[in-house]
Amino acid sequence: MPVPKEFILQNINNVLTETDFPGLGEKKVGKVRDTYFSKDKIVLITTDRQSAFDRILAAIPFKGQVLNQVSEWWFKKTSDIVPNHVISVPDPNVLVARKCEIFPFEVVPRAFLTGTTSTSVWVNYQKGQREFGGLTLPHGLKKNTKLERTILTPSTKHEQHDRNLTAEQIVSEGFATQKDWDKIADASLKLFAFGQREAAKNNLILVDTKYEFGKTAEGEIILVDEIHTPDSSRYWLADSFEQRIREGKEPENIDKEFLRLWFAEHCDPYKDKVLPEAPKELVAELSHRYIMLYEMITGQEFRIDSMPIKERLRKNLTKAQLLV
Repeated sequence: MPVPKEFILQNINNVLTETDFPGLGEKKVGKVRDTYFSKDKIVLITTDRQSAFDRILAAIPFKGQVLNQVSEWWFKKTSDIVPNHVISVPDPNVLVARKCEIFPFEVVPRAFLTGTTSTSVWVNYQKGQREFGGLTLPHGLKKNTKLERTILTPSTKHEQHDRNLTAEQIVSEGFATQKDWDKIADASLKLFAFGQREAAKNNLILVDTKYEFGKTAEGEIILVDEIHTPDSSRYWLADSFEQRIREGKEPENIDKEFLRLWFAEHCDPYKDKVLPEAPKELVAELSHRYIMLYEMITGQEFRIDSMPIKERLRKNLTKAQLLV
C-alpha cells in the first residue's frame, strides 16, 4: 500500500537536515549528503535536504531514505557488471563505502534528445551542435526524440562551470588513461542498458542518468556515489509516452520540478537572502512522489521505521560500531 499523505504530513518535521558525528571522521557537506572520511572507509549519510538554485529549499520527509535505498537496490543488481564501493548499509540513510581516488568527471548516458541544462544534448542541439558522443544527428529533430543509440556525454566536476568533454579530451587532458576510459565507457553502457530493461518492467523509461567512478589502491575501477536514483536520473512514464509525443506534449514524469517552480514564482531564489517556507502540502506531495518512484523502480514496498530518524540513525551507527 502507498504511504498515505496524512502520514507524511504527520512526519513533516521528522527529517534529517544536518548531521554531527565527529567520531565518524572528517566531515564534508554536499548538497544532499554529509560524507565522513576515516583512514579506511567513507560513511555517506543521505539527508532529506532538497536543493535547487544552488541552495537548500526545503527538507522532504523520507527523501534521504529513498535515495539511499534505491542506490542500494541498484548496486546489488549491478555488482556483476561492475564492482562498486559499497561495504555495508547499516541504516536506511547510511552507506559505508570503500575509499578510492575519484575520477574528476561524470559520465552521462543519454537515450533521448532532451534536457534543459547547459550540458544537455537538446540545449546544445538547438545551438547548432550535431556531434554527440560519436553520433552525428541530422537537422530538424524534435525535442524528446529517441536517439539511434545511447550516447555517452562526459562532463567535468569541480570546475566553476561544468563543461562537456569528448572521449578524446578525457585522455588528452589527463582525466583518465585510455585504458581506464575504455573500461569506464564500457561499464557505463552496460549499466545503462540494464537500467533501461529493469525500468521498463515497471512502466518507466530510464531517459538519462549520471555515473561516477573511482579507482582503488589496487587499481580496480569501481562505481561510486549513487546509481539510477530519482535525483541522478530522468524517468518518464512508459505507457503514456508515445501518445504524449504524438500530441506534442512533454513526456509524463514524476519529478520535483513543481517545487522549484513554486519558489521561482514566489521569490527570487538566486538573490533573496531569506526564502519563503515551502507549503507543507507541496513538501508532502514531493515526499509522496519520491516514495512512489522508489516503489516503481524497485517493485518493493517502501518500509518506514517508527523511530524518529535522528534517534534511529545514532542507534544504528552505534550498533554497527561506527560510533563509540
